Amino acid sequence: MTRPAAPIRLYHFPLSGHAHRAELFLSLLGLPFERVPVNLAKGEQKTPGFLAKNAFGQVPVIEDGDVTVADSNAILVYLAARYDADHRWLPADPERAAQVQRWLSAASGPLAYGPAVARLVHVFGAKYDHARAKAASEQLFAVMEASLAGRNWLVGDAVTLADVAIYTYTAHAPEGAVPLDAYPNLRAWLARVEGLPGFVPMQRSPVPAA
Repeated sequence: MTRPAAPIRLYHFPLSGHAHRAELFLSLLGLPFERVPVNLAKGEQKTPGFLAKNAFGQVPVIEDGDVTVADSNAILVYLAARYDADHRWLPADPERAAQVQRWLSAASGPLAYGPAVARLVHVFGAKYDHARAKAASEQLFAVMEASLAGRNWLVGDAVTLADVAIYTYTAHAPEGAVPLDAYPNLRAWLARVEGLPGFVPMQRSPVPAA
């Protein structure tokens, strides 16, 4: 596997599921990287220096030599295309590549507006409609539960970017008062992701009382 000439710099926030998505994949690939903390509470993501890296003012961002990539899913695709010559994580054949893209879209859609938003409400006190986010979460998890029936991974018979993109906010859904008890296939899948060589967890937050 190709290696970067110097450690990749990862601009992150420890409680951001999007940032963890990038951190997790860097670790799964075994790539050297340096965490650069960005204090979102103090607005460091809105400073001119950071906005020059990501005009949307969001983490994560990576710097790989003279290449800067923002957005967690874009980072996954970049790292797979640059450092995974075997196409393990981003399949080369069109059908499986399209299936992976479907889950990347789900990570930016139902996952972001479901469990990610529900978690924002409880962990950060964000003023969003929790009932709506919880309903979106349950709809997504029902689809995932059915998709994982009789298979270990979201696409085909091997782990891909789809699993990396969907993992974090699913695993931390209970922090947003979205329990996972009703989804045995999904919970078994979470355990498989957590058993991958190089897996790194994200910092946990308290789970709200039922």
